[in-house]
Parts: sequence; C-alpha cells; structure tokens
Amino acid sequence: MALPPDSDGPADERRKESMSKKKKACEMFGSMVFNEEVMKQRLSNTCYRAWKKCVEEGTPLSLETAHEMAAEMKNWAMDRGATHYTHWFQPMTGVTAEKHEAFITPQEPSRALMQFSGKELVRGESDASSFPSGGLRATFEARGYTAWDPTSFAFIKDGSLCIPTIFCSYGGQALDKKTPLLRSLEELSRQAVRVLRLFGDDDVKKVTSQVGAEQEYFLIDKDVYSRREDLLLTGRTLFGAKPPKGQELEDHYYGTIKPRVAAYMEELDEELWKLGIYAKTKHNEVAPAQHELAPIYADANTACDHNQLTMEIMKKVAGRHNMVCLLHEKPFAGVNGSGKHDNWSLSTDTGLNLFKPGSTPSQNARFLLFLTAFIKGADEYQELLRCTVASPGNDHRLGAQEAPPAILSIFLGDELTAVVDAIIQGTEYVDQGKKTLSIGVDMLPHIPQDTTDRNRTSPLAFTGNKFEFRMLGSSQSVTGPNVALNTIMAEELGQFADRLEQAEDFNAALHQLIRDALRDHQRIIFNGNGYEDSWVEEAERRGLSNLTCTADALQTYLQPKHVELFRRHNVFTEEELAARNEIHLENYCEVLGIEARTMLDMVRRDIFPAVSAFSGEVARSVAAKRSVLADLDCGSEEDLLRRLSALTGEMMAQTAGLERALAEPRGEDAYGLAHYYRDTVFAAMERLRAAVDQLETITSARYWPYPSYTDLLFSIK
Repeated sequence: MALPPDSDGPADERRKESMSKKKKACEMFGSMVFNEEVMKQRLSNTCYRAWKKCVEEGTPLSLETAHEMAAEMKNWAMDRGATHYTHWFQPMTGVTAEKHEAFITPQEPSRALMQFSGKELVRGESDASSFPSGGLRATFEARGYTAWDPTSFAFIKDGSLCIPTIFCSYGGQALDKKTPLLRSLEELSRQAVRVLRLFGDDDVKKVTSQVGAEQEYFLIDKDVYSRREDLLLTGRTLFGAKPPKGQELEDHYYGTIKPRVAAYMEELDEELWKLGIYAKTKHNEVAPAQHELAPIYADANTACDHNQLTMEIMKKVAGRHNMVCLLHEKPFAGVNGSGKHDNWSLSTDTGLNLFKPGSTPSQNARFLLFLTAFIKGADEYQELLRCTVASPGNDHRLGAQEAPPAILSIFLGDELTAVVDAIIQGTEYVDQGKKTLSIGVDMLPHIPQDTTDRNRTSPLAFTGNKFEFRMLGSSQSVTGPNVALNTIMAEELGQFADRLEQAEDFNAALHQLIRDALRDHQRIIFNGNGYEDSWVEEAERRGLSNLTCTADALQTYLQPKHVELFRRHNVFTEEELAARNEIHLENYCEVLGIEARTMLDMVRRDIFPAVSAFSGEVARSVAAKRSVLADLDCGSEEDLLRRLSALTGEMMAQTAGLERALAEPRGEDAYGLAHYYRDTVFAAMERLRAAVDQLETITSARYWPYPSYTDLLFSIK
C-alpha cells in the first residue's frame, strides 16, 4: 500500500528519531556541571579571569571573587531545582562523603532568603573523628575542615550543589584522597617542565597526567540479591557451588546486550553525561552478568572525581531497573572477577602527549627519556605500586588467570623492546621495514604505534601512547595508584633533570643516561605470559617482588625509600603515610572478620536447618519404603543420607573451627594480626566453604535457603 505524499516513511521516522537522540545527548552533556562555559556566561570578566588565573597559576582567590562565584553557583543551581549545597569530599573510606546544607537563610519576621556566601563556598567544617584517620585524630578531637578545590567543577546531584573539596584535620593533615593527588600533580608538573626545558621547549607551562579508568561490574536481579545475606553484607558470595554453565563457551564476551541491561546502560550514559563524564564504551565482559564501561581521558584530578561518581551512579541507576550493580572484585567464585584498568599518560598544556612516539629524532629522544623514567620508576618502586592495589577483594583476583599476577612487570611489545635492547647493547636497530639505524640521540628511529599485540596478563602494559595499569580492583578509588604514579614519575624526572642540567654535552649525556637506566632496570620488562608458572620462577631469578596478598604487600608500604619519596616531594608526611598504612591494615582485618561472621550466621541460622530438614525427608522416605516392604532396595537414598550426614558433620566441625579462629585473633602487631586473619581466619573460611558448597550440590533446591549461582548469574533476561 502506497504512503500518502505528505507522509514520512519508516526510514524517515528512524532518521528523525536518531537526530533527536543526538541532539538530546549534546544538550544534556554537562548540563548539571558549573563548568567553564557556564562561568563565561554567568560571571563577570574580572571574576572569570581571577578564577582562570587561580587554576592555571595557583593564585589565591579574593573573598570578593569567592562571593560572586558563590552567588552565581547558587542561582545556577536553583534554576535547575537545587535547594541545598554540600562539600563533596573523599575520605579514607574509599567512597565519597556529603553533608547537605540548605540555601535557606532566616529573615525577620517569618521570612527566608536563599543565600550562599563565598565563605561557605571556600570552607566547611565536618566531624573528622568519625572518619578513618589512622591515629591522626583522636576520638575527642572532632574538628576537620573541607576546602574548595577550584580546579574541579561543581555539579548538581540529587537536588544539591556538590562542591568538590579536600578534607583535612584541624592541624592540616590530609584525611582524604584528593589532597595528596593535588600535591602529586603539582610536583609532577614541576619536574616534567624542567626536563622539557632541556629539550628547548619554552612554551609548556604545565604537564598533567591524563587518566582513563575502565570500570568492570556485575548486574544481578535485585529480588535474587536481597535473598543472599552474604551479598547484602559483604558484596560477594561466601558460599556457592559452581553452576553447570559459567563462562566456558565464551559466549557472553562482547555478546548481544540483553534488553533489560541495554535500558540500564542507556540511562546510565545519560546520567553520566549530565555530569560531564565522557562515558564512551559499553559491552558485555567475559563472565555471565558482567559488563564494562570505559570513559574518554580526562586530567587525573577530574578522572578520579568522575570514577567515584561513576561507581555511585552505576549503583543508583541499577536500583531503578530492579537490579543491583556489584563492584566487588570477586563476587562469584569460579568465574572472572572485576578489575579497573587505569590508563595513564602525560600531556602538556600545549597539547603534546609525552608518551607518543614522534616522527623526528628530537621528538623520539624526548619520548624515550620519559619512557625510560617510567621503566626505572616502576622497577625501583614496584612494591609501592603493588601496595596501591592491595585489598581483601583484589586478593581473590590478582594472578587468578583473569587478571595480572601480583608480580609487577612492564609490557613494551616486540618492536619497542627491540629498540630498548639495541640501546642497551649499543648495536644497530633494524626496524620492520629493514632500515638499519644507529641508536644515537639524534638518530633514534621512528617508532610506529600499536605494532604489537596487547598483553592482558601484564600489570603495566604500554599501548601505543599510554601505560595501562591493569592491577586495580573494581571497587577501589583510582586516586591512590595515580598518586603513586605521579610521584614516582616526578622523582625519576627530577633525577634526570639534575643530571642533564649539569652536562656539558647534552646529547651525549642524554644518550648515556637512557642507556644506563635501561640497562640497570631492564629486569622489569617482560612481554611473555604472566600466567605461566615459569614466569614466577623467572621473576624470582630477576629479583622482582611477588607479594601475593594484601598482608604481605602492606609490610612493604612504609619502607624508608617510600617514606622518603613522598616526603621529598611533599605528597605525604611520614605521619600521613603511616596513618594510611594503619587504615589499610585495619580495613583488611575488619573485612575478613565481617565475612567470617557472616558465614557463621548463614550456616547456623539457615544452611544447617535446611540440610537437616532435607536429611529428615530422605530418612523418612527410607523408613516409609521399608514399612511397606522390609527388603525394598533403598541403597540410593541411604547413600545420599550418609553423604548428607558426613558433610553436615564436616560443615559443623569447620564452623566450630572458624568460631575458634575468630574468638582470639592475635598478632604481635598490626602486620601480625593481618597475617593471622589471612593464614588462620581466611583458611578456616575456605575449609567451611568447601563443605557447604558440596552440600549444596546434593541438597534439594526446595530446601536450599539461598539462590544458587545459576539464579544469580542468569536472572536477568
């Protein structure tokens, strides 16, 4: 049937709908952010220039400027429905914190105005004693301060104007994650600019680390989730027999996204775009019910803020779709866990990526110097980098054939490794085009990008113009690893600048420096399979650390060289670093303690009664059959009953063992206590789980008190 002349066909309708969505996406992006474009429109030229100078040069803002910015922030936020403001900060809990204050101010008589002053914008006060401080604050010393970070844009969330701030104690010690990040960024820029000056680059005023944090996560049905006490209390399943089907067929990876998940992802994108977060890529991951979101790069400060917001919004949006977003590193045994890949590079304010190989000898010399600094730093501070990703959840994942091993190494790829080898050996380099070049500072070859395969087993992989730090756990803040990367790079660049600034012949000194550093630190370069047992042996021969768990890793955290590194670059005082170590150790023990107590609760209150009831049914079935015919064969039922009885006895014996382990935790110090929880408590938890998981496989589903792995992993249609 022909369409009327003035009627649009299906193709036109689809095209209009597509154009409408594109327009909507563009209009909503950053709509809830008081960004630079908004400032240009709403602030006076004087105020805007003062803010710009503050961001670029660190010039303090006057109170008059703060008052104008606060007033315009308030008006802009109220135009979008906000009624409150909050200083949004990142304490040592790993999540964000907020204290909301209404704009409303009383006026006489019985009247009110909506006000927000410059003083309220710049500084707030919070109860510092109720956040982890690692001994920096006593319980009775309650006062803590939040101070506005003008380099992070304010935004609206849940009807409140959120102002990104740092969080410090009454005495000025950093109690948060943002403060050391800002310190490390300042020091990194200072040292990188020193190096660039030696190459004759006088235009660059600032160098910033750029970060893109890929985020893996699981989605499960909320109704199923609510029936699992372990997921509710710990974020992971403490019990669960392997399902008949997991990820063996590899059919979920990059597979068609289910409609319910697609609807979630669409709304998630929209919510993130409103907050100015460049959510770019989404796809199914390897495990059933597992997915990934990847953003476009941003400066490290913004990227760290955005990743915290991303994790929060992921959980919030999931609830609207009657789903739960799980960010634990290993919510399900037997299938892949979730990580977070921290893509890290260096960029100048003139638009140069310092990890991008160039097309001229001088550009390649600069690239190779920065590459060498990273290699040297990763080798010298491998234990520190391992510490930044240490957590109870990540212990289940690192080295488990789904994530990099706990041994730190760098993947460069064959071509770049060949260049490095030629420099070390002082030989000629032959590129893939068979062009032979001597390796000298003025004759470094053109280094093509992306000429090698990716290595998913490498903790630190060079991928063309950046390093991908693949060891991070999915639930952790990316701030800690980036503080370490920034500070380590600042240290190495500072050492290089000290040496080269004194050189009489810059080119000769540069060549010798690169060669010496690569020769001394080439042990950290490994392009092979990190999952093979032979790599563990090879790494040991090379002298690389293999810190397999958090308890081992944290013992290296306060090494004198780590303390001196952070002290020298004004990132952490010794007291601040020690406090963080204490917080990490305490968290490790507390998490394992909560998990162990949850297991005991589940066994005592639900699993044991369920298995006993099912055993009773089997026993009654045997008795009923025998009452009808005494010599009736009941061998199958009797075998099942014996297995149920034996495993129930094993379960209760292991339950008693775990109770004893928890009753008297002991250790000579915090490290000893952490090792006790790992070696004694966690080992007892694993033995109890083994007995329970076997019981699940032979107990009727009608009796088993919790949803199975099949229910959890395949509940979303």
